[in-house]
Amino acid sequence: MERDTRLPVVIVGGLHADARKDVVDRLLRTVPGSVALHHDLAGAAHGEVRRLIRDATGLLAEDGAPLVNDCACCALREDLVPELERLADGRLTRLAVVELWDSVEPKAMAEVVAVHGGDGMVLTNVITAVDPALVLAYLSNGDDLAEAGLAAAPTDRRTVGDTWARQLEYAPVLALVDTDEADDEDRALLAQLHPTARRVAADSAELAEAALVGRTYFDVEAAAAAQHPACALLPQEADDAGVTTLVWHRRRPFHPERLYRALEDLCCAAARSRGRFWLADRPDTLLAWDAAGGALCVENAGPWLASLPDAAWEMVPPVRRAAAALDWHPEHGDCCQHLVFTSPGLDRDGLERLLESCLLTDAEYEAGRDGWKHLPAAFDSLLDPV
Repeated sequence: MERDTRLPVVIVGGLHADARKDVVDRLLRTVPGSVALHHDLAGAAHGEVRRLIRDATGLLAEDGAPLVNDCACCALREDLVPELERLADGRLTRLAVVELWDSVEPKAMAEVVAVHGGDGMVLTNVITAVDPALVLAYLSNGDDLAEAGLAAAPTDRRTVGDTWARQLEYAPVLALVDTDEADDEDRALLAQLHPTARRVAADSAELAEAALVGRTYFDVEAAAAAQHPACALLPQEADDAGVTTLVWHRRRPFHPERLYRALEDLCCAAARSRGRFWLADRPDTLLAWDAAGGALCVENAGPWLASLPDAAWEMVPPVRRAAAALDWHPEHGDCCQHLVFTSPGLDRDGLERLLESCLLTDAEYEAGRDGWKHLPAAFDSLLDPV
């Protein structure tokens, strides 16, 4: 077999800055010839982006990177690939570690490296560094990133909680920097939030192996599909160390007004909830539910497959068709409620009663789609902003 001479690139991210730096330092010490690239966005609001390059011996270079469209993340994208190409051309670097700044999400950067990185490099993996004792505190934090001094651009409206949730759930590898403060509840919460992740101790030999992965590549399309609300790999039912995951699956649509009135209670009922749902007055639209830190994001995620003509199915990705087939109902197709709630101390019975109360009653359901269209359009302000 011909030896792969491409430069392996691993992305390490996460809002737990101390844990992230510890993971990067351990990779630099463990993998000879490795180099870390980091864009510090702390001064982005003042037009400053610093690029730092270091290895196990310390800082090798520090320079400024230009802002692009007043967007720090855009500057990172424009500056990162040329630096990686330079390292790849030099053929002296065994592993390039891209250390993301605190609030930068790995999905966008992984796609930049995988799509625009050129033939001389390969994205081998994405790792999120985690201090288990901080998982709940960050997930429950509803503060805007700007309030925490972590916004990546003046227009950044994300919260700490939803940003941390995406960082955690996108990465196939979680590198744990364990502390004495972490307990069984913290570890159970982490396991239930991302049950398919490979969890490795930052101080183990597994970390370097996870970064290099035998020079195979990280599949950005599969990773994106795993997060898409139509075919996301959602957690299963679980109950351990005081942490519960409730999977709520129903075939009847929600009454829009009753669900809207219950939104605040529902999004605060769990540290994390996500999934897809079905509104009676929008019967053809798959809606995405994403909540963390008491903040809820509801978005139009496109049509249910059941609403598409047969000819359009050929244009749908196979993973989406497979997910719909697993959820198919002879009357409603893939239209359904599939919501997952994870939290310590979850009031499972109360949450189920609240969700059930938001569904159409028997009489409302029997009115059919023509009748459903006349229900109050309570979600217009969220889904059709002016």
